[in-house]
Amino acid sequence: MKIEYTNVVVFTAAIMHQNKILQMLLHYRYQNLRYFYSLPATMKVWQTHKYGGPEDLVFSDTVCVPFISKPNDLLVQIHAASVNPIDVRMLGGYGSVAIGTLKRLCEFPQDPAEFPLTFGRDFSGVVIDTGHSVKNFKPGDEVWGAIGAQRQGTHAEFVLAADSSVSHKPKSISHVEAASIPYVATTVWSALCVVGGLRRDTAIGMRSLVFAGSGGIGTFAIQACLAYSYTGLKKCFSVLHGGAHVTTTCSTEAVHLVTQLGADEVIDYSTQNVMEELKTLKGFDIILDPIGQESADFYLSLLKSWTNSKYITIVPPFLMNTDKYGIVGGTLLSLVQASLDTAKGLKDGRSLRWALFAPSGCALKTVSQMVDNGEITPVVEKIFQFEDTPDAYRKQQEGHARGKTVISVKNTT
Repeated sequence: MKIEYTNVVVFTAAIMHQNKILQMLLHYRYQNLRYFYSLPATMKVWQTHKYGGPEDLVFSDTVCVPFISKPNDLLVQIHAASVNPIDVRMLGGYGSVAIGTLKRLCEFPQDPAEFPLTFGRDFSGVVIDTGHSVKNFKPGDEVWGAIGAQRQGTHAEFVLAADSSVSHKPKSISHVEAASIPYVATTVWSALCVVGGLRRDTAIGMRSLVFAGSGGIGTFAIQACLAYSYTGLKKCFSVLHGGAHVTTTCSTEAVHLVTQLGADEVIDYSTQNVMEELKTLKGFDIILDPIGQESADFYLSLLKSWTNSKYITIVPPFLMNTDKYGIVGGTLLSLVQASLDTAKGLKDGRSLRWALFAPSGCALKTVSQMVDNGEITPVVEKIFQFEDTPDAYRKQQEGHARGKTVISVKNTT
């Protein structure tokens, strides 16, 4: 029976795509097919066949479980995944030109179909199998990670992830809690450590402003800015030290939450004039903007002069430009805009920088330690069951988040 089952799987793969069977044969050279005998041939997944809204998400239980064809990949059984604002925007077609180009480059010489698409960037789960070059993970390991947009997403029962994009999950929290962190953690790391160039030895007494403090990015960034000041941390997230001060913005309903997370100054945009309040607090070393403010010139003026202070946005116009003008025109326009933004602060030692999410197992390894040390607490606003995934998208679409929206994919957390 096992031989017959394997033959069916191989024959089906050959019909779907001849190149896939070649990849599978290469994989068989190093693997013993153990997961084909223990896993179902198909998995449950939420996907879309066109760009639109949550109503266009379609449930399927006939999608083949992915197989490892790259030596550094892991096959992970997902226990929980989160829904991020980027998932809702991508469902609407945001970034489709640039992401489609990246996908074709990654899968060359194959020409992957645009649809169906599965969204979801981060996850927490258990390793089922590994490519032959994977050294730090083995089947049975509990891991968490955030994958690039060129890969099929995590709103499914199984996912393939590069070993460089995952780390071992924190031991002190559940899969549902863990799934709320990887995407926001790696995005903040990209903004502060990679683009911001921040290091522990240059961050003494740093003053930070984090917009939208009650959202997924905000709740993590507030905690990280305070945790960075701990003298015991020695890796890339140790960027703030000694009297770190964090200012944030939120609505009235979220003031208590961000205060609990450790924010020193909270500006309630429901009852206060944010710009007027910030004028009295000016003199920031770093400003993190996860929502894309329109008054960048004003916010640049809030930075300290001649201290290499930075205003960093994680909503740059690149993806929007490529959607509107194509990959060549959009890239050229973005380069011009980036140059102009950089030039704005040259006269007084301030700068406006762009940052994008980038998978990083290194960052997640550090964050995992911070979670287990009690320095980072997951903030989960609502949990949806896997069958209610479209409702999770609708919740995220409403905005005004108080932490993260998480999907429980497997019953055990």
